[in-house]
Amino acid sequence: MSEPISLTTALASFAELWSPRIVTRVNDHDVRIAKVRGEHIWHTHEHSDEFFLVLDGDLTIDLRDRSVVLRRGDVFTVPRGAEHKPSSQAGASILMVEPTGTLTVGDRPGDVPDHVDATIGHAL
Repeated sequence: MSEPISLTTALASFAELWSPRIVTRVNDHDVRIAKVRGEHIWHTHEHSDEFFLVLDGDLTIDLRDRSVVLRRGDVFTVPRGAEHKPSSQAGASILMVEPTGTLTVGDRPGDVPDHVDATIGHAL
């Protein structure tokens, strides 16, 4: 990466929800941004933590034992192996850090609804 990336410009370049874009890579990890609204699915990443930063809006991350509410500027790391389900009623823009190649729906996704993009992220 030889030039800075504007997250505002990057977020304006796509409209799809729950469809992360890879902004850059750091060592063996993707830095991804996504627009979200509604609910994702319950899923687990058995071998990796998942880092979330809320850029705009509010994001709720349901865990089996509690719910974590993140507002603009908040960060939270879902520990590896923890089943979780992100959601945002009003919509949010988020940044995530995950190992390159990590599926957006985790290791055991079950049924994936049409509104969730089950990929390893897309290039900007």
